[in-house]
Amino acid sequence: MGRGKIEIKKIENPTNRQVTFSKRRGGLLKKAHELAILCDAQVGVIVFSSSGKMFEYCNPPLSMHHIIERYQRATNVRFDDIETHHQQLFLEITRMRNEADKLQASMRKFNGEDLTTLTLNDLNQLEDQLEYSLNKVRTRKHQLMHQQLDNLRRKEHLLEDQNTYLYRALSEHQASMEHQTATDHKVGEIAMLEHFGNLYQEEGPRNVLQLAPQLHTFRLQPMQPNLQEDSLQGSGLQLW
Repeated sequence: MGRGKIEIKKIENPTNRQVTFSKRRGGLLKKAHELAILCDAQVGVIVFSSSGKMFEYCNPPLSMHHIIERYQRATNVRFDDIETHHQQLFLEITRMRNEADKLQASMRKFNGEDLTTLTLNDLNQLEDQLEYSLNKVRTRKHQLMHQQLDNLRRKEHLLEDQNTYLYRALSEHQASMEHQTATDHKVGEIAMLEHFGNLYQEEGPRNVLQLAPQLHTFRLQPMQPNLQEDSLQGSGLQLW
């Protein structure tokens, strides 16, 4: 039965990790030796353990120095140049660190700290610098305040224009509504007059005169018997 697949991850147990390193290091160097012999290749292997111990292999008759020189020629990289570059980087980092320290010391002085080492001349120069910086800050502050005031004035003018426009539109709307109301009232009056005019033409003035009360004929009869004479029987009194 074959071995199961091993998960490739860091071995947490130090003892097991060291045993595995020894076994696989031997296998790696053996494979490098076989590759050099079978394929007539120039092989160089360098291995550092987790404890910092170095192991190397290069196929004879070559040496590791010969392998490294050939690597430098092939890649156009010189270890001496790399070391020089690292030194230059170190010097640049040192210079920048010193400048940062100076700037931090200057900032502390501007904040009123670490003033005990300053002379009177240094204090005067620091005061002049602070006055100059304060004037620049005030100038910039005034510029920003004027800009804000200008913006507020422009907004005020815009609001006034909008208010005027809305007031004019409202006034025109109210005038239009009043005109429409007056027009509707006048149209109603004209319609009533036309209605009564048509009624007058259809019915005539007779119906209009019928509105007056009708007059009836009345006959007077005396209440006393002696007044009932035969001479009066033939005459009658009528009221209209």
